[in-house]
Amino acid sequence: MSLQEAIGSINFFSSLSESDITQLVSFSTLHSYSKNYIINYEKRETDRLLFLVKGVAKAYKIDKHSNEIFLYYIYNNSMLSEISDINAVTLHTFSNIETIEESVVLSIDYSKFQKYFLHNNLLCLEFANEVIKHSHELRTLISREFLFDAVGKVAMMILSDLEMFNKLKRHETSLILHIQPATLSRVLTRLKRNKIIDIIQGKVFILDEMALEAIFEDS
Repeated sequence: MSLQEAIGSINFFSSLSESDITQLVSFSTLHSYSKNYIINYEKRETDRLLFLVKGVAKAYKIDKHSNEIFLYYIYNNSMLSEISDINAVTLHTFSNIETIEESVVLSIDYSKFQKYFLHNNLLCLEFANEVIKHSHELRTLISREFLFDAVGKVAMMILSDLEMFNKLKRHETSLILHIQPATLSRVLTRLKRNKIIDIIQGKVFILDEMALEAIFEDS
């Protein structure tokens, strides 16, 4: 995959002209990473703006007891960098970001990106939308961790990310949601008994999306 193809595959850059893309290519690089490679470490400063071109990554933090606190998954065609201040000359990483499968990452010189694009009112709306997106992810995290009970947590994950829910082993899902495996099993059994989901050969299928959404909205 060439740099032009990588940039063209990311919706964030869809409004750029050919000359803009050529300019962007001049200060960008493409990197391939194996599974379980840590791309960013939390509380670090970086001068690179990162996008996930291919693969899947996860954002997480480490608590004072060295336990991993899962935040959210990041899929291809997404910004990996966490933006808190669009006027800052460098980016500060809020969380660790680790690939969970082989991935390709677009890396852009952030100071030049600001100079040639943001300071010329290009991609400003897209950049603002990314800030809003990350804010939404953090609000979702707060709700999941502090407001929802076990049923609400499971319902939310199934509805928002069924593919990943089915890809993970049950004990991995339990760790992410901070519930016991036995609790997860009971919740899934209850949802199936109420005909909200079905489970076939270990895979979850949604039968009643509205009922599933109502569970965590009412939590």
